[in-house]
Amino acid sequence: MAVKIPQSLKKILEDKAYGHVVTFNAKGHPELTMVWMDVEGDEVLFNTSEGRRKPGNIRRDPRVIVSVQDRNNPQAYAVFHGKGRVTDVGADQHIDKLAKRFLGADKYPFRQPGEKRLVIRIAVDRISGMAPNYQSWS
Repeated sequence: MAVKIPQSLKKILEDKAYGHVVTFNAKGHPELTMVWMDVEGDEVLFNTSEGRRKPGNIRRDPRVIVSVQDRNNPQAYAVFHGKGRVTDVGADQHIDKLAKRFLGADKYPFRQPGEKRLVIRIAVDRISGMAPNYQSWS
């Protein structure tokens, strides 16, 4: 069952939040990558492109774990556990939004010819980690 993301945590995700994303390959082994994070409602989002391993892993096994650290308070971090789904709806606009936030660029400058952008939307089942002042995120 999806959980609500606290507003204090949404604020971190709406800042320059880098996430370390764990997906699981065909052998069930974890694979870790760093991505730019975002939030919409109570879903955690990141952007990628077709042909990378993350979308294939999530299509096969939707389990995703994401760790995000508060860049303004390094002792505060959150770990999101949930199920991811892959969509191309709004993906081009989303990567440009993230490029503006993280790079100050109006358009994502690293797009490759013929590249198909994707958004990974994660329905969060559980949040762990450490909120400011050593509190829980709940």
